[in-house]
Amino acid sequence: MNGYKPPYTISDTMLKLAASISDKAGRIDTYTNMSTKPHLRRHNRIVSIHSSLKIEANSLSLNEVRDVIDGKHVLGPELEIREVANAYKAYSKIEDVNPYSIDDLKMMQGIMENGIQSDAGRFRDGEEGVFDGDSCIFMAPPAKRVPSLMENLFSWMISEKDTVHPLIMSAVFHYEFVFIHPFSDGNGRTARLWHNVLLTNWNPIFEYIPLESQIEKFQKGYYKAIADCNSEGRSDHFIEFMLERIDEILDEYIEQVTHSDEMLSEYVKRMLEAMDFGVPYTSSEIMKRLGLKSKETFRKNYMTPAMNGGLVVMTVPDKPRSRNQRYIKK
Repeated sequence: MNGYKPPYTISDTMLKLAASISDKAGRIDTYTNMSTKPHLRRHNRIVSIHSSLKIEANSLSLNEVRDVIDGKHVLGPELEIREVANAYKAYSKIEDVNPYSIDDLKMMQGIMENGIQSDAGRFRDGEEGVFDGDSCIFMAPPAKRVPSLMENLFSWMISEKDTVHPLIMSAVFHYEFVFIHPFSDGNGRTARLWHNVLLTNWNPIFEYIPLESQIEKFQKGYYKAIADCNSEGRSDHFIEFMLERIDEILDEYIEQVTHSDEMLSEYVKRMLEAMDFGVPYTSSEIMKRLGLKSKETFRKNYMTPAMNGGLVVMTVPDKPRSRNQRYIKK
């Protein structure tokens, strides 16, 4: 169908959220030097992958996902470990793909499903439904319609990319893609990945934003928004849901960056740079990384200020002197 336009109506709520998001994204871009925070990008990318896969019932913990990505041996289902490794390869290519290319989309889905599905990177030829656990949300369109539906969606994005705000377009794409359900597996993961691709193409700060963690946190609302849109035949509810999640995650990111930048002594900054996010360390391990020998100097100048600022937390807070005590950078 030539001239296809996905059904949705811009609301005052969407406009207010888009303005809020644009303002926050602009402030982050203006006042923070992203290039000096590769650790944040890597940590948040791992969070994104963990959250997106968790939505699809992958059981690996955040630390296990991190270990897989770091090349460490992880005891877990082979399929789930492969999902993590594949997702990391795909997310690492976000900046290199054309968000308006069906071929690039297929390529990225092929990476995500490599070794998992025999038809990875190809549109499905069977009938599929979308499920939340055992509950069927809806049956997807017939397989024979998938190529034309995807062509219509991408043609709309190409023709409207200069007039439809990327925040709106990315949400519309996400919903329409989930509705079409073009692949035999990995549609949710691919939809969330491509949402990231579209947002990062608009503003590079989104490479640092773990949007998937907000979706996973509000998973029931995510599926409800999809179901409501299916019932109404338009994507309004889903657009508002995604804009709300993006607005909230930017608040969290601003706080995260502020904690790592403001009012920190050089001692604390040095210690935080020596620690990876989410990894538990003993005090001896941290001291070794810093080249320190004096426990008193370490406690006074490094650990105590970091803990007072909420930048580092104990794994056993009720027993500060526990032999099992570890410290985690937040």
